[in-house]
Amino acid sequence: MEAVRNSTKEALERAVNADITDVSGSCANMLKHWNAMWTFVDTPGVDPTNNHAERELRRLVMWRKKCFGTQSDRGERFVERMLTVTHTLRKQARNVLSFLNEAFQAMLDNRPAPQLVVTA
Repeated sequence: MEAVRNSTKEALERAVNADITDVSGSCANMLKHWNAMWTFVDTPGVDPTNNHAERELRRLVMWRKKCFGTQSDRGERFVERMLTVTHTLRKQARNVLSFLNEAFQAMLDNRPAPQLVVTA
């Protein structure tokens, strides 16, 4: 993989130096995250694809497709946030309805909202 790594880096550097609109900036960003791009090579067990991320998002994408979207920016923000909250809670095996109830009650009581992400 070292040869592939080197030739890729050279190609990205050439593209950055060419100052091509909409290309050079992307190549510079890739170079900025160079080490992260090769994590799958250097770290055992790291998948080189994004299949896991795509599977995680599939249910959310299908829901949005079936619901015909939203009618306002405010509606879009609500949907984005609720999907994030529900997905995060399910990944943590936490009850969504209990969390929402606790969050609304905290708002009514003028208390801080419950933590969405719980660290061990």
